[in-house]
This record gives sequence, C-alpha cells and structure tokens, in this order.
Amino acid sequence: MLGRTANGLFWMFRYLERAENTARLLDAGLRMALTRDLATSEEEWRSVIQTAGQKTAYEKKFDTYTGSQTWNFILRDKENPASVMQMLDSVRTNARLSRNAISSELWEAINETWMQIKEMLSRPVTQSSVGQVVTAVRRGGTLVHGAMAGSMLRSEGYHFARAGTFLERGESTARILDIKYYLLLPSFSYVGSTHDTGQWDTVLRSVSGDRGYRFLNAGQIDARGIVEFLLLDTRFPRSLAFCHAAVRENLRSLAKIHGVEARSNMLMREADTRIADMTVDAVFEMGLHRFLIEYMNSNAAIAAAIAEDYRFTG
Repeated sequence: MLGRTANGLFWMFRYLERAENTARLLDAGLRMALTRDLATSEEEWRSVIQTAGQKTAYEKKFDTYTGSQTWNFILRDKENPASVMQMLDSVRTNARLSRNAISSELWEAINETWMQIKEMLSRPVTQSSVGQVVTAVRRGGTLVHGAMAGSMLRSEGYHFARAGTFLERGESTARILDIKYYLLLPSFSYVGSTHDTGQWDTVLRSVSGDRGYRFLNAGQIDARGIVEFLLLDTRFPRSLAFCHAAVRENLRSLAKIHGVEARSNMLMREADTRIADMTVDAVFEMGLHRFLIEYMNSNAAIAAAIAEDYRFTG
C-alpha cells in the first residue's frame, strides 16, 4: 500500500474520532450549562473550550463565554481550524485520497454525513438546533464506523484506520480526565460536593460512559471508581486500557502482513510494560496527571513511529 493511502486512512479515522469526541464533549457541556445560572454556565462553557484544546484560538476572537458563541465556534467557525466542520472536511478529503482502498459503502456513509452536516452548519446554530447538530455528528460517526466494519476487507487499510481510531480515542479520554483534575474544579473545597459529582457526571457523558458506568456501579458516582473505569476497565471501548489493546492488535496485524515488526511495535511493547497490571491505587500513588501525560506522550511517539515505519506523506 502506498504511504499516502495509508496516511489517508489513518488520518481519516483520527479526524472522524476527533469530531465525534468534540460533539460528545459539547453535548455534555450543553446539558450542564442549561441547568446553571448565567455566571456558572459561563464557567461550564469555558471548561468545554479548554477541554477541547481551543482556548487560545477562542480567546483571540471572544472576550466572554456564552453558549451560542461557544458552540458556533466549536462547530462551524471558519477561523477555527479545529472546528467540527473542518474535521469532517478533512475526513472527506482523506477518504477521496484513499478512494481506491475503501468500500463504496464506506465512501457513501462519509459523503452523506459530510453533506448533511455541511447543510446544518451553513447558518449559525441556535439553541433550538444545537442538540440536533450534535446528534447528527455522533450518528454520522456511528454510520461510518458501521460501514467500515461491515464492508472493508481486513487488510492493511483496515488496520491503519483502526489504529488511527484508537490512538485518537485514547488521547481524547486521557485529555478529558486530565482537564477535569486541573481545570474543571475551581477549588479543592468542591471535592466530594454536589458540584464535584456533577462534573464527574459530565466527564462520563463526554465519553459516552455514563450508562455503562452506572450499570456496573449501581448508579453510584464515585471519583475513584470513575477513574478506574476510564483508565483500566477493558470492557469499556473508550477506556485507555481498551484503546491501548486495540492499537496493539492492529499494529500486530500490520507487522504480520508486512512480515516484519517495525519500531511502532517495539514502542507498543514498551508501553505494555507501563500499563500491564496497573491498578487504580498505583495510578494515584504515581499521580494521575503524570500517568496521563506519560500515556499521551507514548501515544504521540507511537503515532510518529507509524508514520515513519510506513512512509506516511504527512
């Protein structure tokens, strides 16, 4: 497979995952902000922008945080290179570049999703329509993933796409957890309070883990339990452990197809030694922030190694 095709598949699904994750984050922020007074809702929107990694770009344009400003900036602002619309444009562009390596069903799912969201975002998004837009982005992502799972050969293109998906998914979960610990809580005095419980609920909603966590924990919101669930529970498809295992398996499949292990496989084994048999107590002893930073740094190194191993074009 040509490096530019592999690169297109890898980044197509990274951008798709990033768009979905941003939509989930926006949906969680919307739920929280609509139950708050004006001052508190501004803080909720500020935390959404910070968690999305768009604070610097946002504050170059706006001095205040309001719902309409925030969700339009995140979803459709042409001056925002990390908007959902820009991400979906990148998904479609990479799909076109990789057209010979994807099924017709996958291309149709991507193109239809792009056209639908482009139409919805062709005008400013109002409070009455923002929920519909977020739902459409999430549903489009589900449609694309379903088309890939049901129609693509389990060849190297499939494994590049899946590796990109789970590298991005793990990165998103780690970033959301790290931001929660350092930005969402305005004061340590809130720890264990109703405000704190609400923020942990937001974290779960941001990764679509609220129902799964409650099912496993009889509805109890507990910070330690949520951290363990999002880091180490291999049953949850957005946990760091699940994403790590999925990347490892897809890189292993690529090595088998090419008949040789690459540097990215070596880095995965090194990462295995850091996450294998890790417990939540060991994470807290080490420091959650340090653990998450090491995970994200490892992810970045593995992504760079994949590009080098398979001659990605950038």
